Amino acid sequence: MKGRWTITVAAAGTTAVVAAVWPAAAGTAPGRTGAGRTGPWVLLAEEGFDRPLHVDGAPWRLDPQGRRSPWHVDAFDDDGEAWTKISGPLFKKQLATLDVFRKRVAFGRDGWLTAEVAAVDKDRDGRPDSRPGVSGASLPGGQKVARISEPSWDAGVLIRPTRPLPPRYRVEMTLRGIGFGGKRHGTWDYDGRHNGYTREPCKTRYPWTFQGALPGKTRCQYPDVTKENGFYYLTILDYATPAPHGNPGIHYRRKVIMDGYYSDDERWKNAGTCNPKTKQIYRTFDGSFNGINALFVRGDKFREAANNNISNEYYIKTACGNVSMDKPYGPGGRFKEHLASAELQPELLPKAAYRFAVERDSTGYTLEMSGPFRHIGQATLRVHHDFVEDGRPIWHYNQTPGEYDGRFDRKLLHKGPAGTYTTEHTWPEGSAYPDSFIIGDPHLNYYEGSADVDDIRLYVPKDTR
Repeated sequence: MKGRWTITVAAAGTTAVVAAVWPAAAGTAPGRTGAGRTGPWVLLAEEGFDRPLHVDGAPWRLDPQGRRSPWHVDAFDDDGEAWTKISGPLFKKQLATLDVFRKRVAFGRDGWLTAEVAAVDKDRDGRPDSRPGVSGASLPGGQKVARISEPSWDAGVLIRPTRPLPPRYRVEMTLRGIGFGGKRHGTWDYDGRHNGYTREPCKTRYPWTFQGALPGKTRCQYPDVTKENGFYYLTILDYATPAPHGNPGIHYRRKVIMDGYYSDDERWKNAGTCNPKTKQIYRTFDGSFNGINALFVRGDKFREAANNNISNEYYIKTACGNVSMDKPYGPGGRFKEHLASAELQPELLPKAAYRFAVERDSTGYTLEMSGPFRHIGQATLRVHHDFVEDGRPIWHYNQTPGEYDGRFDRKLLHKGPAGTYTTEHTWPEGSAYPDSFIIGDPHLNYYEGSADVDDIRLYVPKDTR
């Protein structure tokens, strides 16, 4: 399936969506061909949210920060060495103006899923400033769902597997509702919000930016975030215990991504969106701002201009063609930056639904999305990228040291207002990176809204169970 995009459509005058997209009864999905997939998938774990959730009732815990914190990750952590080096004492001074409270709650059969919830305490009164969470809800049609609720941008909520994913897998989730920004009926302003945000002032990136702490700027003078909202529908990270953090750090941790990013910021005026029906690209600014991005994270290129090499470059495959975001694309090279694969139609939910899936097989990763997309109607879109394709690697694809020989290792220099930090080895020989998925919002200083999630399922190939 190298370099190939597959579309299956169920619209007027066509046949129905391939049944294999929807798991069959008795825990088996029919077999499919291509990209190293042989035989049926076998259901390993599932959660339909029919039983009560106890996440919101769990107590808050103060994150102690530092290397001993249960939520510590690396040098790009909330209080990481990288930010301290490039920002100087100012970063620690700003970080000391807030606390972070967290919950880590396992749920589902045998606790196979974990909810990670975090919220900032800006006045340090010993309580989080908002009440984000994950709770059970019933939709008008009777479906039971998990409602991810994030009433304030200075918080984060996500669902992840409790243990790393197996070597070969298919993970999928069903979306029944989404309220993390984007336009509705042609406007950014609805339900008393703008782009999904309530209208209080001083919603900024403080204290985490890709450039480090900003000299001479107070909390409310940091860049406003309300022009940028979004949601991670299903994304694979390269470590076992993802949780919400300041937004720069996750950009160094993603392998493959399916997310929504809803922004009318002038920086994205030349971004494109694919019409899967006509296979033509149109300006994202001419659409509904409900695009779904399907991205393979490159392990050989980094985004210098955007954020001091802290974020990787992206490779994108769509029905309209394949692009790398470091180069212009489309007719006459008129487009640049993101190329969305299609646009969702949130107003059709919850009567309709979208399903997102990621597969990891012996050759690489497949991204799949199904649902009633704008322009094309009910369809299933799938695209595959080998672990290394045309010399282009997926970032940190190797789950074991034996799957990788060190060829893409390099040094990165990160600059800030007070100094520099060097990542000596980005991807050394002998390294290994487990797969873990996230659903939700992993950013402590961005995004606000709610989403209804249903039917999270994990499959493995029948012959490996």
